[in-house]
Amino acid sequence: MLIYAASWTEHVNGRRRAVRDRDQSAPGLGTYVVLRYAWRYICADEQPRFTSPALLLAMIQMPPSEPIPDSVPDADPEDNDEDELDDAPDANPASTDAKKKKKKKKPKKKAAKPQQSDPPRVGLSAFFPDGVYPVGEIQEYKARLLNDNAFRTTSAEKRELERLAMEDPETSYERIRKGAEVHRLVRQNVRKTIRPGMSLTEIAENIEAGVRALAEGDGLDAGVGFPTGLNINEIAAHFSPNAGDKTVLKMGDILKVDIGVHVKGRILDSAFTMSWAPEYQQLLDAVQAATNTGIREAGIDVRLGELGGLIEETMTSYEVEIGGKVFPVKPISTLCGHTITPYNIHGGATGKSIPSVKTNDQTKMEEGEYYAVETFGSTGRGRVIEQGDCSHYAKIYNAPKVPLRLTSAKTLLKTIDKHFGTLPFARRYLDRVGESKYLLALNHLVAQGVVADYPPLVDQIGSMTAQFEHTILLRPTCKEVVSRGDDF
Repeated sequence: MLIYAASWTEHVNGRRRAVRDRDQSAPGLGTYVVLRYAWRYICADEQPRFTSPALLLAMIQMPPSEPIPDSVPDADPEDNDEDELDDAPDANPASTDAKKKKKKKKPKKKAAKPQQSDPPRVGLSAFFPDGVYPVGEIQEYKARLLNDNAFRTTSAEKRELERLAMEDPETSYERIRKGAEVHRLVRQNVRKTIRPGMSLTEIAENIEAGVRALAEGDGLDAGVGFPTGLNINEIAAHFSPNAGDKTVLKMGDILKVDIGVHVKGRILDSAFTMSWAPEYQQLLDAVQAATNTGIREAGIDVRLGELGGLIEETMTSYEVEIGGKVFPVKPISTLCGHTITPYNIHGGATGKSIPSVKTNDQTKMEEGEYYAVETFGSTGRGRVIEQGDCSHYAKIYNAPKVPLRLTSAKTLLKTIDKHFGTLPFARRYLDRVGESKYLLALNHLVAQGVVADYPPLVDQIGSMTAQFEHTILLRPTCKEVVSRGDDF
């Protein structure tokens, strides 16, 4: 026993010194290595006397004066396993040194998330790289017949039609939804920045710059869908400042802001009214409520004349007190909502209209149609006439080929075809693409029936008008208010 102890003790002491010199910074490493080498040394004998690493560990830790025990209580096997697992990775000092010498790879920096500017000018593709844009407000169709709505929401055929519409690049909902997201961002900025004292030109240019930047286009691929409407007081629609216009917004004005966005010809049309005089709030509330009624009641197979009656009923239930005098709120009967088709804001020759009063029109809304639901209310006559300097123009869809006597008219028509096609445009837009001294040529195109002009539409002088508008999509299984936002 003593011979074994003396021989392995001498061997162990040598290993212990070597380990201590090799690595002073690894606590517990020396004992582990000494124990491992001692066990190998003793077990090399044909008849090893020591049957447990626990006994060896006890002998190593024992003061020299104490007798060497023949045995010690066995340690818990699970504890031994844990110790071995804990210590094993650090058991080889050479590997530890190698790890220290290895250069740690710097973690790759994650790409910073894009941030929208103020005013918004960063294109939407940076925020939606997959091309999938927020869905608008979903509304179920009202069940006019027993189980009609259930049929539309559960029919496999209707679901398949919707799937096909989603995937068809020509009718893709995503183009419409991108335009809607552009509109929401632009109008969010507009509603907090427009103030009395600003010129209409400044307001229009700010809106249009935002649309072009966010939609990432300035022409037929994407951009402005029609001239920005900035209609004050009795002017209900179709006014946009021409070059040199000095009109300034006043504190007592009611301003109707009509913004158009298009992506690949899919036009988003939505409008709202702003006022800084509390006495006009009831007028704004009446028109907004009427528009929401039109949206709520719209749907597949709804008759347009009946829908107009529901809009009229809502709006005429309001009245407004201005300067101590009470005025009934009248729907402007000569202005209507309308279908929208690619590159055609009013749906072309087959377009449909949503009246704001009850009519005998039995035309039905149909699946897949795309509507601008808009209503106008007035404290005046409730009818508008064309009046004032024209700013809105559009090439007529399928316009006849007619001889043009003026060379300048031919040149201007080429410019219109290149930059606008059948999208509405303003005279300011012609200035922007480099045209000058074009009024004679433009009037000639109008006279020949190639281009249509849309002068401002004005109610009774001194009256106040308001407008609210949303664009809706009649999907096979539901209707989507694509332009809906947190503001209205």
